[in-house]
Amino acid sequence: MLHTRTTAAARRRSFREQLSSGRLLRMPGAINPYSARLVQEAGFDGVYLSGAVLAADLGLPDIGLTTSTEVAARAQQITRTTDLPALVDADTGFGEPLNAARTVQLMEDAGLAGLHLEDQVNPKRCGHLDGKALIPLDAMVRRVRAAVAARRDPDFLLMARTDARSVEGLDAAIVRARAYVDAGADAVFPEALGSEAEFEAFRKAVDVPLLANMTEFGKGPLLSARALEDLGYNLVVFPVTLFRLAMGAVEEGLRTIAREGTQESLLPRMQTRSRLYEVLDYEAYGTFDGSVFDFTLPPGT
Repeated sequence: MLHTRTTAAARRRSFREQLSSGRLLRMPGAINPYSARLVQEAGFDGVYLSGAVLAADLGLPDIGLTTSTEVAARAQQITRTTDLPALVDADTGFGEPLNAARTVQLMEDAGLAGLHLEDQVNPKRCGHLDGKALIPLDAMVRRVRAAVAARRDPDFLLMARTDARSVEGLDAAIVRARAYVDAGADAVFPEALGSEAEFEAFRKAVDVPLLANMTEFGKGPLLSARALEDLGYNLVVFPVTLFRLAMGAVEEGLRTIAREGTQESLLPRMQTRSRLYEVLDYEAYGTFDGSVFDFTLPPGT
């Protein structure tokens, strides 16, 4: 049936082991629990939960309007359906250091393998837009320390994201990243690096696992998985790719129905009913239901 066969603790241990394997882990951004299952079936290493995707799914811009409980609820829905480790975008921790501490525990309880916290001020914005502002370095250090102190499972990955590259420059981003590692961050997400040379420079300067964000229409190049692995990166996320593909198809479908008055010409582009039922594992549910009710009540009961 469509549920995980593993525990959160086992997925976290596996994630840690894979991060130290020397190979690049590929983590597409899931839109929902169903797409997370498709990510697993396609043979990827993990599932990413983008804050931008969750906000857009709720009809909101990515400026910190979602709450920690909304994100944790969606995360729990996704971790229930996949055996892959899941990493979540926890924005700024949804407030002050105390809020970041509570966020860590909410995300642990949701079955995630880890999260990342960023150093923007509220209201935050997409990392590839201009006009971002950062909190002081010491304030982000307090945020990271609070997250570390709140963590109960030592295998839960705490990643620090810095948006300093496009605000203060590459050297300042490296200084911040090192300070966050000293504060206890297990890994670093350098957002909006501008070139392959900058990816290389960051890798040489910071000695913890690094995440590369390959988002479309952004400030940086779309480097291949091979190139990122050669550069020594440990994780790559494709945060909004599936959402953009799906919404593009939805828009085209709506235009076609409005124009033609029928969806018939769209049928070859649709996932079939049989494939839908295969992914949902309908047969297993039927088998399970039959075994539960395969009994006869004694007379008179």
